[in-house]
Amino acid sequence: MINEESTLDQISSFNRGIVQRNPAEFEFHQAVQEFTESVMPFVKSNSKYDDGHILHRMTEPDRIIIFRVCWEDDSGHINCNRAWRVQFNNSIGPYKGGLRFHPSVTQSVLKFLGFEQTFKNALTGLPMGGAKGGSDFNPKGKSDREIMRFCQSLMIELSKYIGEDTDIPAGDIGVGGREISYLFGQYKKLTGRFVGTLTGKGLSYGGSLIRTEATGYGVIYFTGHMLGVINETLKGKKALVSGSGNVAIFCAEKLIDEGAKVLTLSDSGGFIHDPDGIDQEKLEWLKDLKFIKRGRISEYVNKYPNAKFYKDERPWKIKADLAFPCATQNELDKNDAKNLIENNILLVSEGANMPSTLDAAKLLQDAGVIFAPAKAANAGGVAVSGLEQSQNALRIPWSREEVDGRLKQIMEHIHKQCVEYGSTEEKSINYVKGANIAGFVKVADAMLAYGIG
Repeated sequence: MINEESTLDQISSFNRGIVQRNPAEFEFHQAVQEFTESVMPFVKSNSKYDDGHILHRMTEPDRIIIFRVCWEDDSGHINCNRAWRVQFNNSIGPYKGGLRFHPSVTQSVLKFLGFEQTFKNALTGLPMGGAKGGSDFNPKGKSDREIMRFCQSLMIELSKYIGEDTDIPAGDIGVGGREISYLFGQYKKLTGRFVGTLTGKGLSYGGSLIRTEATGYGVIYFTGHMLGVINETLKGKKALVSGSGNVAIFCAEKLIDEGAKVLTLSDSGGFIHDPDGIDQEKLEWLKDLKFIKRGRISEYVNKYPNAKFYKDERPWKIKADLAFPCATQNELDKNDAKNLIENNILLVSEGANMPSTLDAAKLLQDAGVIFAPAKAANAGGVAVSGLEQSQNALRIPWSREEVDGRLKQIMEHIHKQCVEYGSTEEKSINYVKGANIAGFVKVADAMLAYGIG
């Protein structure tokens, strides 16, 4: 029998060590703390993991590559940005994880993302390790030629460390189809090889159907299974969605397909609330606004005047049944959680990576809100990236129906693992605990099999 007070002390001591070894890396501290709170008791009750010091080994990345990226803008000015590739853990397969271009990118952000990616990838059942990378480069306001020159310069250095059996980057915030095409084109030029070293490619050069939609669709497939446990469905439910990128837009699209009513979307300027619901016609208009014209969400109210725009606010004060934070990390804080609870929210499913603060996530779970952590709910994107790798290796593209079918199977598999490890004596499911322990077990067993190293 594990002493609860002793375990809490061990968790606290372990996390203090993480902070000391990784000073000022606050996002990484948060990710590790969330993980250890549910995994440490399991480790202490299984001597093979405790004796092998697996948690200590897991929280140190295999390596971090840091390099400068110099590029020339359209005015002839030379710019210099910093870039990273955090290769966190390849115990169950080659490193896999996206690249992020945004001014907020730091080593801490990429370490937290790489750490989370390790267990998210493990949950999919596909042979993929965890990594993340990116740069503090901001693509907003840059011309296509400037973005091309930056991507080509970055790939000159990054190409030394990646490969289809080594490390397979993909897109993330600020890195879409345009950026992946420039990166892959430069990789091909540098190496003379046409292989699946990057995923998220265009359909004409090795990409997969459903990849753009995969994360958003996967969130809803996972949520459907969660609701099924309590004999509920998505049909007729009112939903709050934050963000207006790929994850948010396609999360909203699948919600509409399933008969739910989508009330909100947002961007960095604020959020729109449409009490009539965002239907497929309105969503198509939004796709054109955000993906083609690169406009702002505030323009929605000019087209649909029944809607209201809330400047510099987040949508969590609107009354609804379901909430899907799909924008960025820590966008849902303790006060937002209180608003959701007061409005009797039934379920929160994370579409972005770690979008809820630790306080918010704990408050929601303590209030009995069904809570799906990102490493389970948003694993659909990397799952289809893994399927893209398979198609590249086979030199055979799969149909939309086949890829979507495999995505559904993977999200169902992830849900079953969460139920297996997260079921409680009160006949409920702790999805945070379930996802963390299921991902941990797969990675830990591989690490132990290799011995010390």
